Amino acid sequence: MKLGIHYWTYSTPKDPTQIAPTLAETARIAEQAGFSVFTVMDHYFQMEGTASADDPMLEGYTTLGYVAAKTERMTLGLLVTGVMYRYPGLLAKIVTTLDVLSGGRARLGIGASWYEREQVGLGVPVVPVSERFERLEETLRICLQMWSDDNGPFHGKHYELAETLCVPQPLTRPRPPIMVGGGGEKKTLLMVARYADACNIFGTSVGDVKRKFDILRDHCEAEGRDYDRIEKTVAIVRPPLADVDGFLTDAAGFAKLGVTELQFMPDRHPVEFTEQLAERILPRLADIG
Repeated sequence: MKLGIHYWTYSTPKDPTQIAPTLAETARIAEQAGFSVFTVMDHYFQMEGTASADDPMLEGYTTLGYVAAKTERMTLGLLVTGVMYRYPGLLAKIVTTLDVLSGGRARLGIGASWYEREQVGLGVPVVPVSERFERLEETLRICLQMWSDDNGPFHGKHYELAETLCVPQPLTRPRPPIMVGGGGEKKTLLMVARYADACNIFGTSVGDVKRKFDILRDHCEAEGRDYDRIEKTVAIVRPPLADVDGFLTDAAGFAKLGVTELQFMPDRHPVEFTEQLAERILPRLADIG
């Protein structure tokens, strides 16, 4: 089972001059300990309900470029890119740039953007949910075309591209993996079945994740897609260090469902969190698989 750090907050420590060194040290420790993936959020304001909206937040792909320069092996991506925040052709080019400069370590994580306060605040168009999913599907199609031999035009309902030239192509072959994040049963999981190499589900409970996977399996059958070829990833919601034994029980349950990647979100200083995971949890996870 692959393990990842999801670096979702830049508020610890509070001194802004310490954001970069703390991020770099966390990534260094994670890679040294054997973590396979490092992700950050795609937000411009911190999420309300989780913390204060005016807490520090950095732009995601710039942050990943910095992390790429500090690491050598971990896969890098956003968990997940908000579809409304970048024109699709530019997004494909941004992910390609990350992939080339990181030596082939980029992953496109993407989903339907939702945080209206930051969108209204920063002038990002707010559109109905149905349109966001239409744009998500077109964005996925555009990225796939940009990462293929087809440099021709793209004609969609929301996006028109005269040409889909992308030079250089990503180093990852045949292209960077695509992860569609979210557990929406009618649309999000359908996008997974139709286009993605991986899904990402919130790990609220083993039972909830199993139900989402059952729905994904149904979508795969309807789309003629091999369910087993889609990588199953879970974002751990419950703080794992608060109850290590309880977390390991859940992890074993996730593994039985076919989950191959767990994402951990720091609930304390990220360096301390990563060190504690490496010391208290990683050795015991090895027994699960």
